[in-house]
Amino acid sequence: MLTQEYHFTCPYCFSPISMILDLSVSPQKYIEDCEVCCQPIEVDFEAREGEITNITTRPIDQ
Repeated sequence: MLTQEYHFTCPYCFSPISMILDLSVSPQKYIEDCEVCCQPIEVDFEAREGEITNITTRPIDQ
């Protein structure tokens, strides 16, 4: 499995966090909770040849 750690800022608590992305299947769109505040974050990304080509992380409207 081809993975990459992606660092970004949580859109809720603004803490720096990271997620491990599986780049072997592209595109992907899923929900993962922030490791600090536990709020749901939508992760939407595309990868090509083991490199992230496009990524968006955003809060889930509740």
